[in-house]
Amino acid sequence: MPVKTSTTREIPNNVSAPRHVAIIMDGNGRWAKERYLPRVLGHRRGLKAVRKSVEFCYQNNIEFLTLFAFSSENWRRPLEEVSFLLALFQKSLEEEVTKLDENNVRFKMIGDRSKFSKKLQDLIQESERVTHDNTGLTLTVAANYGGRWDIVNATNQAILNGHLEISEDVLSQFLQLNFAPEPDLLIRTGGEVRISNFVIWDLVYTELCFTDVLWPDFDEKCFYDALNRYSERERRFGRAGTEHEISPKEIINS
Repeated sequence: MPVKTSTTREIPNNVSAPRHVAIIMDGNGRWAKERYLPRVLGHRRGLKAVRKSVEFCYQNNIEFLTLFAFSSENWRRPLEEVSFLLALFQKSLEEEVTKLDENNVRFKMIGDRSKFSKKLQDLIQESERVTHDNTGLTLTVAANYGGRWDIVNATNQAILNGHLEISEDVLSQFLQLNFAPEPDLLIRTGGEVRISNFVIWDLVYTELCFTDVLWPDFDEKCFYDALNRYSERERRFGRAGTEHEISPKEIINS
């Protein structure tokens, strides 16, 4: 099992461009409401933005893209909407996995699959199997996922595997995103400014970018804007910023 590199213990070698981008896709319902359409049509339109983002990452050499599609708290939504979201997820897998495989994209899913139908669970497993050996973009979909669930689940898995003492290195092996570097950049659309229980272990040193753009309207320009904002950040990982550096000589002479 891979050991996940930790930004609280090590400093990444190259942070000038993001290797891993995570996105909280928010605003589908509001997009539909603004157009006097049913909320479910907003989710359907949001799927087009998913395709555009996958293509953008593939073309711009971003190695990992993780999308928050359905949280463990989204079961609180109306039954009709939840059923539509799960059906849309299933349909998108049936229609898109062959294209992903042809484009050397590896598909992964993180989250608790136990609440899904057997058909959907089997489809997820088959999609991961078919694309397992692909070496291009890794596309991860978080479905029925919660950050706190992830940490509790990882702890229980570590105990079941005989670990009597839980360290950061041990726990990180059992986290859902143990196959990927920690996200460099998190984008949340829709104007909300929170992370909503999304990969909370992995986001400790992630740069956060919030935009008012609703997810169905998130396009190539929006993605470039987020990358430009990222490029302007100074990622310090606990170190002093270069603009604040004072030499010992300056301190003595002050």
